[in-house]
Amino acid sequence: MKYGVVAFPSKKLQDLANSYRKRYDPHYEQITPHMTLKDAFEADDNQIKEISDEIAKIAKRHRPFQLRASRVSSFSPLTNTLFFKVDPTPEILAIHKDLHSEPFSKETKYTYVPHITIAQKMSDAEHADVFGQLKMAGVDHEEIIDRIHLLYQLEDGSWTVFDTFRLTGDEQ
Repeated sequence: MKYGVVAFPSKKLQDLANSYRKRYDPHYEQITPHMTLKDAFEADDNQIKEISDEIAKIAKRHRPFQLRASRVSSFSPLTNTLFFKVDPTPEILAIHKDLHSEPFSKETKYTYVPHITIAQKMSDAEHADVFGQLKMAGVDHEEIIDRIHLLYQLEDGSWTVFDTFRLTGDEQ
């Protein structure tokens, strides 16, 4: 089964992201707007218990962190994906690093860029047009994230929460 680890922003930021995703993101109905902390990975029922226990330990080592979405950006020319860029704070990067060390797979496809996807899989022309519009509209949002979520993928391709972990910083 496929799993992943994310942080969900507040309803306010989700609503803003969804106002674009409804039109420009074919995955709109499959997952709530989120910031990925660990990309999708495969695990069986035995492995996921150990993984969940390790994520609980990681959550105890990290305090709640500030999420600041500061602008609209793009992964072009790699992909025609638009996103709210999240400032890569030391706290976010530390959680990401912990989720990519033992016992987790250390592999990552790309350099980690904290973000919330708002549009993807567009033609080059649509990407250029929409990117120009959204850059001008911009985004400026700050909030505190105090939990992370282990998700799993259902047979229909949608994602749902498997477990939630409060960031406490109790065991630094």
